[in-house]
Formats: sequence, C-alpha cells, structure tokens
Amino acid sequence: MAGILSPLGISTAAFTINRASRVTSTSFKRVTKIQCIGWDPEGILGPPSTGHLARREFQRRLEQDADAREEYQRQLLEEKERRRKLRESRRVPENNAQLVEYFLDTEAQELELEIARMRYKLTDEFFNHLKSELGQLRFAVQKTEDMEDRVIELEALQKALLEGIEAYDKLQANIVKARDNLNKIFTSKDVKATLLDMVEKNEINKSLLALLDENIASAHRSNQTQAAEYMEKVRGAVRKYYTV
Repeated sequence: MAGILSPLGISTAAFTINRASRVTSTSFKRVTKIQCIGWDPEGILGPPSTGHLARREFQRRLEQDADAREEYQRQLLEEKERRRKLRESRRVPENNAQLVEYFLDTEAQELELEIARMRYKLTDEFFNHLKSELGQLRFAVQKTEDMEDRVIELEALQKALLEGIEAYDKLQANIVKARDNLNKIFTSKDVKATLLDMVEKNEINKSLLALLDENIASAHRSNQTQAAEYMEKVRGAVRKYYTV
C-alpha cells in the first residue's frame, strides 16, 4: 500500500511586486486577499467591481448564465496554459543578482510556486546579497526616485520571500509527517487504536487528509479499486477525529 504514496503540490499565493509603481510592503497583505473570481480580461461579464456584494453578484451571474460560465472557464484554462508556458520558458538564474530580478519579474500567481522551485537557491548567501543591496541604496548619499522605488520593491520582495519560505518549509515538514502517519495507519493491526493515539498526539490534520485524498485519486487512476476502497474507509475513520 505504501508504494502509492506521493507528495503534495504547493498551492499558488497572490503576491504582487509592482515594478512600475511605488508600493509598500503592506500592499502584499491586501493583494493576498484577491481572488481569481473577478478575473475577466475580455470584459465578458462587464466592468470590474470590488467588494463582497460585487463578488456575490459575479457568482450569481455565472450561475444563471451558462454561456458566461463556459466562457469564464475557457478564460481560466487559457490563463493557466499561458502561465505554464511562461514558467517553462524561464531560465534558471545563475547568480544571486539574477535571482533577485527573477523573483521581481515573477507574476503574482506564480510566486509561491517559484519559491518551491528555487528553494535550494534561497540561501543565507542570497539574503545577504539582498540585504547588501538594500543597505547600499538606503545609505546612498544622493538618492534618486528610481533608487527609492528600488528600496520599496526589494523590501517587499524580502518580506514575501521570507514568508513564502516559512510556509513552504512548514508544508514540507507536514507532508513528511503525514506520510509517516499514513504508513503507520496502513500497517497498523488496530487502526482505531492507532487513530486514537494520533488524536492524543494531535497528528490528525489537514495534511493527512489531503495526502489520503491524493492517494485515493491515484489509486482510482491506476484502477486499484480495492486499494481505493480501503483508503476511502480509512479516510472516513480519520475524518471522524479531524477538527479544524
């Protein structure tokens, strides 16, 4: 059973580094709340609007208008494919200076994914390079507007990368632990007793459920019906003990 275990992917997060206008690091917190529900580049659903009521209206129109819903899904698929092609066309940075520019040129929806891809390059040496450039710009005798803009975007980048790395490393640790726990469940002679022991240790969590879901889907794709059915029963038992 353990042979079908596989790692989880990492979801995208909305960080924006705007190289054309001056932003503050607090802008990232606002940007992370933006949802793709309002994405309508061709104006099919009318002029853009913001706020909870506007989003509800957008959803209502999608639910009632089959053509708009179909076109919206088409746009989402096209955007996903565009980002995939762009991602594959990008060259891996060869040094820290290039890596800084690489992340500054990364689109909002791609930043967390790029952090995962480039995690091995986000070392202390890289952050020392980033701090060094920031120091030179901050203490420059004669500052230009471009230099001030550069400080703002580098500060925002530094904050976003540190937060992204922390989230990514935590996710990876949770995935490793979830794999171990899933193996423990699969090899247990008394699943209920094992689950109760895991409850006491606070090991029943979202990562474990997500890993079970992934393996169930993998089993179905491989036509491993019995394995899928067994894991679905295990998931049902795990879900009883899961609390958010």
